[in-house]
Parts: sequence; structure tokens; C-alpha cells
Amino acid sequence: MVKTNWNQGWQFSKDSISVEGGASVLKQGSWEAVNLPHTWNGMDGQDGGNDYYRGTCCYVKHLERPGDADEKEIYLEFEGANSSADVYVNGRAAAHHDGGYSTWRVNITEFLEKDNEIVVAVDNAPNDHVYPQMADFTFYGGLYRNVNLLSVSRTRFDLDYFGGPGITATPKIEGKDALVKVCAYVTGITGGEKITFSICDDGSTVAETTVDAASPEAELSITDVHLWNGRKDPHLYTLKAVLEGDGQTLDERSVRFGCRTFEINPERGFILNGEEYPLHGVSRHQDRPKIGNALSRRDHEEDMALILEMGANTIRLAHYQHDQYFYDLCDENGMVVWAEIPYISRHMPGGRENTVSQMKELIIQNYNHPSIVVWGLSNEITMGGEEDADLIENHKILNDLAHQMDPARLTTMAVVSMCSIDASYLKIPDVISYNHYYGWYGGDTSMNGEFFDGFHAKYPEIPIGMSEYGCEALNWHTSNPEQGDYTEEYQAYYHEELIKQLFTRPFIWATHVWNMFDFAADARAEGGEDGMNHKGLVTFDRKYKKDAFYAYKAWLSDEPFVHICGKRYVDRVEDVTRVTVYSNQPQVELFVNGESIGSKTSDVHFFYFDVPNAGESKIEAKAGECVDESVIRRVEVFNEDYRMKETGDVINWFEIDMPEGYFSINDKLSDIMSVPEGQQFVASFSAGLMKRMKGSDGKEGEAAGFKVNEGMMKMMSGFTVKRLLSMMGMAGNGAVSKEEMLELNRQLNRIRKK
Repeated sequence: MVKTNWNQGWQFSKDSISVEGGASVLKQGSWEAVNLPHTWNGMDGQDGGNDYYRGTCCYVKHLERPGDADEKEIYLEFEGANSSADVYVNGRAAAHHDGGYSTWRVNITEFLEKDNEIVVAVDNAPNDHVYPQMADFTFYGGLYRNVNLLSVSRTRFDLDYFGGPGITATPKIEGKDALVKVCAYVTGITGGEKITFSICDDGSTVAETTVDAASPEAELSITDVHLWNGRKDPHLYTLKAVLEGDGQTLDERSVRFGCRTFEINPERGFILNGEEYPLHGVSRHQDRPKIGNALSRRDHEEDMALILEMGANTIRLAHYQHDQYFYDLCDENGMVVWAEIPYISRHMPGGRENTVSQMKELIIQNYNHPSIVVWGLSNEITMGGEEDADLIENHKILNDLAHQMDPARLTTMAVVSMCSIDASYLKIPDVISYNHYYGWYGGDTSMNGEFFDGFHAKYPEIPIGMSEYGCEALNWHTSNPEQGDYTEEYQAYYHEELIKQLFTRPFIWATHVWNMFDFAADARAEGGEDGMNHKGLVTFDRKYKKDAFYAYKAWLSDEPFVHICGKRYVDRVEDVTRVTVYSNQPQVELFVNGESIGSKTSDVHFFYFDVPNAGESKIEAKAGECVDESVIRRVEVFNEDYRMKETGDVINWFEIDMPEGYFSINDKLSDIMSVPEGQQFVASFSAGLMKRMKGSDGKEGEAAGFKVNEGMMKMMSGFTVKRLLSMMGMAGNGAVSKEEMLELNRQLNRIRKK
């Protein structure tokens, strides 16, 4: 096979184009020259308003008939076209594909003339059958990954088998050796062709056999196998397959694979090659400023380098199939990976076929990656109700399919926080994980560990993990962080607490922070910057590592370091201010203007110092040979540049009256209920809330399909009134106006605190 990159020299149009035989589409509409990867939502998909363009756009390029087209077959290979696409050659329909994140190919040989106009119509418009349709991220349209031109023999390794590489390696460890089952998918066999399978290690052939191409399977043995052992030693082998006939080579393929065993134990967590290997890492969205998902290899490499620096050993590649190059990077760097399809948020009765085809593509295209250990069936899919019979059947079909196609890996899914731990659909996959935001979306941080203890006590046989947790932070700052303030300081506090709870419970099979990087969600209007989800440990442009990044580095990385938090929080009004330091060293000494104010040790890697704040002070932290510096400055008035200000019909902090000794909408429901008058207010408030929070069947007392049960009420009690009402509007349950909020605040201002 000859593979030629075909990214350069395309024309692009958003105009309505009619594709007809014999007439060039370039005579219609307006066109601009583009190179791939490309998206049309790089700007409008990141600026908020939920108004980014979703529709059909066209790409066109001319192809001169290849000189070998009489003897070979010509394919176009698309590594990602979001989310549906149609390919036309000289006006004739050649292929249609649904699913925006996987590789797919089209054989265009029979359509070719001397000169050919290739049109690709890509569509990311809403529909009722292609996932995803509802999710908290932007669905960038476009040909946002590579397009390749392939020239292959008519007798070849199959290019039409769900976009896969055409060969697979399935290793099984037997003592110190490995038995590797190898298999090829071939087409155009006429009889007499042979396939030679070779396993190579650092360029040397360690096993080889030749079989008849009509029975393209074999078993090869690796003596004294070198295991793929996570970040410690991610060793890879290469499987080569050569298809020969009539004394000549007809086609060749090559894939890498790794030999390892793993187990997920409900008591001991993840076990790699017989040893406990606690999984702590991140989830990743792939987009970046202005270019969306249209990433370069350098972008992928930078993402991996940042994840490695933090010390993570696992990545949840959410919420769709990622670029093959990034899976390769995971293999090379020893990451343990959760790979999933975009079956997310809202179950669509008409989408079952699409979940099946996307699962087949995910498994077949990624089968050889040793980094992948679980196939994700869905994410937060029970937002519309957890006992939907069609939803449950869809999951059973996917679960059975995954085990049939890949018996060596396990299945999992990410469960929305409000889903009951007794829900029947939780029993479908091999292992599960929950998405919990206690301490951000209601509740408080202590509820996280409490939940896992409760689940583990009731269902000790089910491996349970944490697939999402996090909170948002922008460049806002405070010395008194509170839930919902979007400060870097609250995010750091939140992750300190979650680390201490999650990392000390060995039965939790994996933890994945949501998210490694800030990412675009054009429907969002939070934190003072619309169109973004700011839960990342690193900013959207990858230029700034938030303090919480270093909290994880302190627990997970072996690279000695020390980090002073709050470097962007210079101006402070208090006479004595708290300075937090993170380090993976046992002791930290802090200096203020060259004078030591003492040393501290910590068994949780977090060090807290009370620092005199007068004038401008240079802060220096030393931990062994590691040094970090920052500056603080005493000011009389709080620097308002540090305080979040929202725009639009949103109430800001300075508009809320908070008389001393009385409640306001900035108080938590649980605190308000501590006094009799507050209980009366909450009863009246809750009645109004229930009218707004209606389920899909119109029943009051439901929120997005969930009954408002005891667990949900407990979580909601941790909300301030303002935050609860703001979150309701975000969830589509009826936005509360500024005037309504101010009236509720006036009512609370009349209720005295204890």
C-alpha cells in the first residue's frame, strides 16, 4: 500500500451547494482555500451563546487519475470528519459515513476519470440518530484530521473492515513467555497467496511464520517476553505482515503491540502484570483556541508532555475516539487508557445503530493498543431517566458486542452523580465509575469519600472508580475561597481534599480528574468567560498550569520540585496571609525577604504557612535542592481585578445586599434551614423550585428526568441559593431573572442568623 497525505490544496464553502454530475461545484457559492486539518467552528464554537454554525459545508479538491489506477485500487482515507459526511466523485455519490471521531475509507476506483472533482460534504447539524447530540462540549464541524490517498493491490489486507489496520495481535502471557495469536483480514484472494507474520523487537525478528492467505491466522511464541509495564517500562513489539502471490509482494502492514496482563479487583483496584498499580490521572478533551479539534502532532505531543509532567499514569480519552497518534503516544509512554464512544447525555431511540457502528470502529481501530484496558459504553446517559428499557437494552447490546469482539478487555461506563447506586443498568458492564462534583455542583467535598465507602459497603463485588470530578478556576483570587467563586484558590482547596479522599481508598480502581485542560463548550456562560469549561488543571492555550496541577504533581511525580501557590494573587489586604506550598519532598522551608519563618513537614505533600504581609515581600520556598519564588504585596483595598464579574442578565457580587447577621442568597440552604424562619423560607422556595424542575413527562419534582430523592436533596443543600438558581438555568430548567433573585435576597435579608 502506498499512502500519500492529501491535506493540502482544498477549497471550502459554507454556502448551500448542489452536487450534480458534469458540473463543477466551484461555479456555485463562494470558496476559500484551506489546508487540512480544518474546522469551521474554531472561533464561533468557543465564544459562547450556543450559536456556533451547525450545518453542511463542502470541501472540494481535484484529483488527476493516478497512473497505477488500472492495476491498483484507489481509496480516500478520512481520519476524522465531524459528524456525518458524504463523498462525491464527479458528482456521483461514493460513500456516506456517520460518526465524527473515527477513521473511515472509501474506494473511489470505479468513479475515476482522467480528471476528477472530489467533493466532501460534512455535516454537524443536529439530528436524532448520530451521537453526540447533547453534551457539554462543542461539536466542531469539519475535516479536522488527516485525509490520505491510498493506492493498494486488488489482493490486499482489508481496508473496508471498519477502518482498521487489517491485522491484529492478541498476546497471552504464559509464565515468562507470551503466546501471540495473530490474524489478518484479507480481500481479493484468488488462491495460492501466502502471508508471512513476523514479530520484531528493536529491529530483530523474534518469531516468524508463513500461512495460507485463505486461513490468515497463526500463533507465535515470544520467549522470555519483555512486558509492557505502564510508565515504568512501556515496551512495545512490532507485528509485520507481508502478503505475497505469484512471487511478488502484494501488500504489507505493520502494527505495534504490547504484552501485559491486567485485572481490576473490587478490593485492590487496578493490577498490572500481577502487581497493584493504582491508577490516578486525568480526562482529556482535544481542542485548542481558534483551531478547535484540528490539531497538529506537535499539539498532541505537548498535551502528553504536560500529562507526564504531572505524574499521571492513566487517561480517560473522553468523550469520543481520539486521534490514532495520541493512542500511539499513550502506548509509548505507558499510559493506561479508558477509550469510549460518544454515547452521551441523552439516549436517542433512533441512535442504536450508530452506537453499534461507533463501538465497532473504536474496537477494531484500537485493538492493538496495549495502553487501552477498558471500553467505555456511555457517559452520563441516564440524564433522562435510568430505567428506560430501550437504553438498558442498548447497553446490553454494546456490552455483549465489546466482549465478543475483544474478550481480553473489560467494559465500563461513566455514571452521572444523581443515578441511584441500585439502578439496574449499573450491573451491565464489568466495572463502573461515577462522575461526582460534590463540593462544586452542590454538596461539599467530604461527600466524595463518604459516597465511595457507602457504595463499596453495599456492593463490595463491583469495582468502582471516579471518572469525573473537578471545579472551575479562572484568574480570580481570594484569601477566603468558597464553592462557586471560580477562584484558583478554591480549585486548589477542592483538589487537595479530593486527593486525600480518593488516593487513600485502594478499592477505587481509577480516578480521572475532569479535566486536564480547559475546553470549549459554547453553551456555557460561567466564571466571567462565556463558551468555556474552566475545570482544566491547565489553561485552554496550555500556557499556564493552575495551582491544582501541582497538587497532583506533588502526589504522583517522582521529579523533585516545590511550588508556591497563588503567584497570580499578589495584592492582599490581610496583615497575615496564608501561603500554600506543594512539594513531593518531605520538608519545606519558607523565607520572607530572605528570612526563614520556619520549616514544615507534611504527609500529604501540602504545606501551609502564615506569612506577615507588609509592603512588598519576596517569598521563597526551599525543599531539598528545589527552590520556588513569588511576590505578595500589602494593599488597603481589595483588588477588584481578582473578583469575578459576570456579564449579561446575571447578578454580580456587588448587587447582593448582605447585612451583617442576616442571610442572603450567598448562604447555603443547609445554613438557612438551621433557623425556623429559614426552614419556612426553604419550604416555600422548594415548592417554587419543584415547579421549575420538571421531568421529560412534565412531572413536578423531577430534575432532568431524576426524581428529587434524599441523595439529591443532600447534594442540593450544599448549594448557595444563588448558585442553585444559576445552575438550574444552565441545565435548561428555566432561568431565574435578576429581579427574582434580588427579591429572594430581600426575603432572606429579613431572617436573622443564629
